[in-house]
Amino acid sequence: MSGVANGAPTLLRHLSIAVVVGVVVVCATYQISPFRNYQLATVAAYLCVLPGLILLTGFNGQISLGHGALMAAGAYPVALTQARLGGDQWWHLPVSVLTGVLAAVVLGAVIGVAAARLHGPYLAGATLAVAAAVPAVTTTFDGVFGGDAGLSFALAPAPSSLGAYFPFERWQAWIALLGAGITMLLLANLARGRFGRTLRAVRDDEVAASLAGIHVGRLRVLAFVVSAAGAGLGGALLAVLAQSVSPGAYGLTLSLNLMLAIVLGGLGGLRGALWGAVTLVALQPLADAVSGWLEVGAAAQQRLEGTLPLAVFGLALIVVTTTAPGGLDALVTRATRRLRGAVRR
Repeated sequence: MSGVANGAPTLLRHLSIAVVVGVVVVCATYQISPFRNYQLATVAAYLCVLPGLILLTGFNGQISLGHGALMAAGAYPVALTQARLGGDQWWHLPVSVLTGVLAAVVLGAVIGVAAARLHGPYLAGATLAVAAAVPAVTTTFDGVFGGDAGLSFALAPAPSSLGAYFPFERWQAWIALLGAGITMLLLANLARGRFGRTLRAVRDDEVAASLAGIHVGRLRVLAFVVSAAGAGLGGALLAVLAQSVSPGAYGLTLSLNLMLAIVLGGLGGLRGALWGAVTLVALQPLADAVSGWLEVGAAAQQRLEGTLPLAVFGLALIVVTTTAPGGLDALVTRATRRLRGAVRR
């Protein structure tokens, strides 16, 4: 009973924060351009993936380099279901997204069963192989998945009640923000509750956790399933934003960038997912700005397009982990505390 009593205030507090933040962000979508709304929607899509990855890696100690494959498992069913249904009715989209999440959960359960028997670099290598297998699967079954070209699909427009000239990018941002809000709310409550404490206990000492009555293997599989659900939702939302899916969008680079993002944002709490998501979206514009500042030739700039974003990301990761081992979240928290202390003085 005490656990329920303690959990209710936590849920209400998180729900209140989610409502306030949601209202503020939705109001902000009216003040920014369509392109910024699209970027905001992309941040929200990553906010569905990264908290689950932090829960898996930071809380439970399982290193996954294959979350790009889980995102693909959530994205391709959206394209297939939308094409099957036609995509012209409002209820087609939630059905398609739910189908993608379920597909990612099934794949996550399969990987989780194998992950329960692997540790450290062996687990990282196994999940890395899963991420590398996505292009091979789409090429082998190109009649279903469209091969390297991928699949395109149609989406129903924004509801007519929002107005005839309601920007479609704002509608996409609302959809993605809803998904991110639900994900963050659910995972925040899981992390602060008994499930989160059990994950940390297994991470710190599996033997002691097992002696305390925790079924370690079952918990590791469950952690992978929860993380896969968030990855599937994020992949489905990215597909909705692009209205297409292709193996290049969910390849090995994406899996590595997701892991770099949570390390950069901070593995100590779910707030690090926000900084990681913003970094992922800002990475390409920042790399383009650096490329323009260098004023190199067209041939050199073309070579830099693929490597410069990763180099910028790596440099930022080195700087942040050197100055703040806890990531950007720890850096911001420390700066906020100093500011509060200065204000009090």
